[in-house]
Amino acid sequence: MKKILPILMAVIGICAGIGAGVAIKQEPEEPSIVCEPDLHDSSGLEVADAAPIPADEMDSSTHEYVKLSNQFVIPIVEDGRVKALVVLALNLEVVSGYSQAVFALEPKLRNAFLLVLFDHANAGGFEGSFTSSNNMMILQNALLESARKALGNSVSDVLITDVVRQESFG
Repeated sequence: MKKILPILMAVIGICAGIGAGVAIKQEPEEPSIVCEPDLHDSSGLEVADAAPIPADEMDSSTHEYVKLSNQFVIPIVEDGRVKALVVLALNLEVVSGYSQAVFALEPKLRNAFLLVLFDHANAGGFEGSFTSSNNMMILQNALLESARKALGNSVSDVLITDVVRQESFG
């Protein structure tokens, strides 16, 4: 019981913090002009199967940032017990007009991102100096590859906007 109580308190504290953040977060402003892309082209292929967007057509004025609605909580397990929790917030840089497509496919994206994050954690990616630029680039590239599998080349970057590691006590 003495070992479970600190872990339980840490999990409750993190959940309360996440809940408070969700409760007080401001809703993003809706753009005055909403351009909803067609998720299928004339051949019936989904956007993820579409041809790559040429690099010269991808400049910062043609992109928008989409904040995923919830943070990601990744347990760090050692010897069969939770040693720490890592909490991440992610944003996607997408071609303008694709934010609705991101929200429509968010469950699929979250699943893909969680698989990448769990693999990263199990490979020791959140150990030691886990925020080193090399370590973060490996994670960011894996997340980008995963996002492109779901959304195609409409995703130009995955931004890690927050990362926190909470050690369990006990």
